[in-house]
This record gives sequence, structure tokens and C-alpha cells, in this order.
Amino acid sequence: MKQAEKKPDPSTEDKIKSAAQKLFTKKGFAAVKTRDIADEAGINLALLNYYFRSKEKLFNLIMEESLVQFVKGIAENFANEETTLDQKIENLVASYIDLFTIYPDLPLFILSELRQHPDRFPAKLDMIADIARSSFVKQINAAMKKGTYPKMHILHFLSNMMSLIVFPFVASPMLMKITGVTPKQYMDLMRDRKKMIPQWINAMLKANTSAKK
Repeated sequence: MKQAEKKPDPSTEDKIKSAAQKLFTKKGFAAVKTRDIADEAGINLALLNYYFRSKEKLFNLIMEESLVQFVKGIAENFANEETTLDQKIENLVASYIDLFTIYPDLPLFILSELRQHPDRFPAKLDMIADIARSSFVKQINAAMKKGTYPKMHILHFLSNMMSLIVFPFVASPMLMKITGVTPKQYMDLMRDRKKMIPQWINAMLKANTSAKK
């Protein structure tokens, strides 16, 4: 009787991917060896090779999943027609700060890899195009038409909001050195920004609107 082919164990695969994401985001593709990933996952090298034939294949998978995770939150949040504009901003800020406090090296990893290897940008991220037709953009345009927000290109709004979220994580070594805070204190301060960033965005927009009246 022919022996049934052994099926891959999802828990082992997830363990490998989790270890690879941790190492790739921390050190980058070139500095990580497959043995490093196997050691981090607590498995032998042969088992890692059984699940993923090469380091490049595993890296491309991690890169794609990281990018999709990064963008999916924006697309889904902006498409929600049940939430107000303020709620969308609050949800976006909170979800990304929560994500980056778990993976603080993720923003720099994504930005550096996209800059060095734009060809790796996965086709699945076509969802970005949906943002331009989202409920969020319609609400922004309505607020500008009403005079609640100053007239501006949506690029400025998104750039300012994402910069307030992402930059402190990208520049954390420099900012910790300047301010003298510990890594734990820094992450506590990052969590404080979940409430502060939406307040700053509203204050800046309203101040800009008032100045033009």
C-alpha cells in the first residue's frame, strides 16, 4: 500500500515565516543566512528547506505579505462607508502604531526594499488604486467643499498623516539618543501618539482654514 504523502504542517510554516520576518526586518536580506532563520524558528535546516526551497523565495513571500499588510489596512479603513472622516483617521493611526510597536523595524524595511528593488512591489497591491475612489477621499473632498478643511491635493493630506505615523519609527535611534529615553519609554510615547496625531491633524487643518477666512 502506498504511503500517504506527508502534508506540510501550517504551524511549522508559520513559525518559519515569523522567524524570517523578524530577521529580515531587523538585518535585511543580505545579512541573514538560512541557518539563522532555522535557528530562530527552532528547527533544523533540512526542515526549512523542505518548506521553502531558497532564502530568496522566503524573502519575497515575507516582503509581499509585509507590503500587503501595510497597505491593506489603509484600503479597508478608507473604503468603510459606515465611519466618519475623524473615525477613519483615528482608526488608521491606532492600527499602524499598534503594528509598528510590534514590528518597529517594519517601516524602514519596507521603504528601503521598495527603494532598492521596486520590481518586488507585488501586483496584489493594486488595491492602492481603490484609495482614490474610496469613501475617505469623498469625505475629504466634501469637507473641503464645505470649507471645514482647506483646499489641497489629497497627496498633502496623506503625506502629512503617514509622516506623523511612520517617521518616529524610522528615526527611532536618532530620536532616542537626542531625548535620552529608553526603548521601553520610547514605545510608550509612540502609543501616546494614537490620541495625539488625530488631534494634531484636526488642529492643523482647522488653523489653516481659519487663516484663509
